[in-house]
Amino acid sequence: MRSDAATPVLREPAGAGAGLALIVFLGLAALCGAMLAVGELQALYVALALVACLAVLYDFRVGAVLLVVLMPFSASSVFPHELMGYRGLNPANLLVAGTLLAFVLHGGLARPGTILPLPLVLVYLPPILLAGFIGMHNVEDIATSMFEIGGGTLTPFGYFLVWVVKPLLFVAMAMLLAGAVARSRHPERFLVPIIASVWIVCLLAIVYVLVSGAGLAELASAEARGFYLPIGLHANDLGRLFLMAFALLLFTWWETTRPGMKTALLFTLAVVLTALVLSFSRAAYLGVLLVGALFLLWTFNARKLSFGLVVVVLALTAIPQSVVQRAMLGFDTGDIDAVSAGRWGLWVALLPEALRAPPWGNGIGSIMWSTALHTDAIEPTTHPHNAYLQALLDTGFLGLTLMLAFYAFVWRGFRRLAAHPQVHRELRGFFQGASAGLLAFLLTGWAGSSLMPAREWAFLWIAIGMMYGMQARRPAG
Repeated sequence: MRSDAATPVLREPAGAGAGLALIVFLGLAALCGAMLAVGELQALYVALALVACLAVLYDFRVGAVLLVVLMPFSASSVFPHELMGYRGLNPANLLVAGTLLAFVLHGGLARPGTILPLPLVLVYLPPILLAGFIGMHNVEDIATSMFEIGGGTLTPFGYFLVWVVKPLLFVAMAMLLAGAVARSRHPERFLVPIIASVWIVCLLAIVYVLVSGAGLAELASAEARGFYLPIGLHANDLGRLFLMAFALLLFTWWETTRPGMKTALLFTLAVVLTALVLSFSRAAYLGVLLVGALFLLWTFNARKLSFGLVVVVLALTAIPQSVVQRAMLGFDTGDIDAVSAGRWGLWVALLPEALRAPPWGNGIGSIMWSTALHTDAIEPTTHPHNAYLQALLDTGFLGLTLMLAFYAFVWRGFRRLAAHPQVHRELRGFFQGASAGLLAFLLTGWAGSSLMPAREWAFLWIAIGMMYGMQARRPAG
């Protein structure tokens, strides 16, 4: 059997051409109607969201594709977060709801394992949901110092929406993508919207830097960590987002034999690396080194070694001095707190509290009502800047263990698909990159982010959705 052959389809809806024509017609009609009748951007967003929902009802895979494109940058300020004055009524939420409804109407629940895999339902979600319910009962104990950054104005219901439901939308997106992949004749074509999403989020950051006129030295300073906040994103979050995209596309680029795809991926990788460098995230820089080392290790040959050496030499000669200074920040002082950008003192203050936490934890976001914050031992913050410490505080040792067990299941799934001879070779490369990206995720977790769903790991959850979709297309093994 050819190694680049598409996996056999489970079911393919008929009438795709007519459906596409219907989608285009409705889109143009809604666009014109919104512009002529209302003339407001909010109305246009509503019209487009409704058009998308109509298209999704015809074929829920349309919604999955749109979610892949939208979710990685849905947290940015350029993305509408409310429509017609209703917070939470936004295109992403409407698409998730519409796609889920269409999936159910198309008989998706006939095979619930596709969209609700057991490791996710029984291992990953329970500690998060339990910690969310625990946190609802601690909202009134949020330290008064958190009012300075808006953390103390939450109601129990609002807390649950912000800290539990909103992050889990990335899981919902991934599982809807899994259902779409399982029913597609050519699942490798989902790489196209993934690449499109990468371009959007990268250009968003690059264009913002160009428009701002900021220099590299300014971006590299420790005070510039909030430089991207006007567009609703943090520099470190962007770095991790670009890191996972780099891992996925690097291995896919190496595996593809299609000249057009290889060229497109090469340009995309150049844009991703540019955006990643401009994030000045040291965790992302470290993750890129890990991904590059795994790339050489897992697919070693003389050609690749030569290519890698050329890339390293060019990078060392072309890398700006400001990037080197940012990467080496604090090392000249010998102070571990300076090297960790103040994280060490935060960890020392919170570790005893994390070790005293019950096995099920103190609730998501528990740092906001922690003893360390109430006694002013730490500055007001919503995150301990360590994914593992956060998991201990919020979900306890039990939650940390279960979440790591889930990622072990994911790792095994990635590796099996990366070596499966019946999987399209571009997807084999994609899942090999996902494996490298998952290790980078676990490594950079020591400096921040979360083991729970987070916007900076949107591409990881896209890869997880692709994995479960591919697993539903073939016999286990």
